[in-house]
Amino acid sequence: MADTMTDIDNSPEVLSSGAMRRQMLKEFWFYFSENRGAVIGLVIFVLLVAVALLAPVIAPHSPFEQYRDAVLKPPAWTSGGSATYLLGTDPVGRDILSRLLYGAQYSLFIGVFVTTLSLVGGILVGLIAGYYRGWIDTVIMRLMDIILAFPSLLLALVLVAILGPSLTNGMIAIAITLQPHFVRLTRAAVMAEKTRDYVTAARLAGAGPVRLMFKTILPNCTAPLIVQATLSFSNAILDASALGFLGMGAQPPAPEWGTMLAEAREFILRAWWVVTFPGLAILITVLAINLMGDGLRDALDPKLKRS
Repeated sequence: MADTMTDIDNSPEVLSSGAMRRQMLKEFWFYFSENRGAVIGLVIFVLLVAVALLAPVIAPHSPFEQYRDAVLKPPAWTSGGSATYLLGTDPVGRDILSRLLYGAQYSLFIGVFVTTLSLVGGILVGLIAGYYRGWIDTVIMRLMDIILAFPSLLLALVLVAILGPSLTNGMIAIAITLQPHFVRLTRAAVMAEKTRDYVTAARLAGAGPVRLMFKTILPNCTAPLIVQATLSFSNAILDASALGFLGMGAQPPAPEWGTMLAEAREFILRAWWVVTFPGLAILITVLAINLMGDGLRDALDPKLKRS
């Protein structure tokens, strides 16, 4: 029995399949790494994930604890700063560094939740529209056009005003505004793939509509969806920060970066650090993810690959 298992594991089919996967990964990394900005973005994003996961360990203070004797303390390296608070404190004496570290958890959670919700919903609706066409396609696409006719942040504000201000409602609203992009991409890819020979062969072999959509067509439509998901990830973080700044997203005392900006806007002239560091955190995170998206586009789009 052991010899049989060894023969199966070393069969040419298994080896060729594994070699093919390794070759695909090498090719992907070759084109991705050609974009230096994408590599830098990937490094920053990995650091962000590490910071978010290790925030309870590396944060010097609790993000909610208020030190009344250290209100609006400047950063440690400036005049009047204290080594206890490396990036200073906010208007109620909370450590800004600790709140930024815990804020990374909020940003990653927002990005993952919103992107997953909009991606799954967009794929389902786009598959139906692109496969069945006719009046179903017309109704779905006109609804997507209506959503796209509104500025995304304005539409999110309206939806949050209806649902009620909270982080959960804000994420749902943002996911709705981002969904049309996935619907359009999926629909276009399905329409292009559905007429190909392999789909016709699967249909003649007896595959039903559900199997054709999810098993045959969808796996060949993933490249543009992955790129769009990366860009939507950064848009979700940016929009959630905007909603938090306007008081319609995460509510105080949550250490979300947009909420931190909202709480500190009255002290911009007196204490520059209370708005500078949360703003830089948003800027660096969104820029890193967008750079990663550019690299993924270069690596996954055959038309952009250089010989």
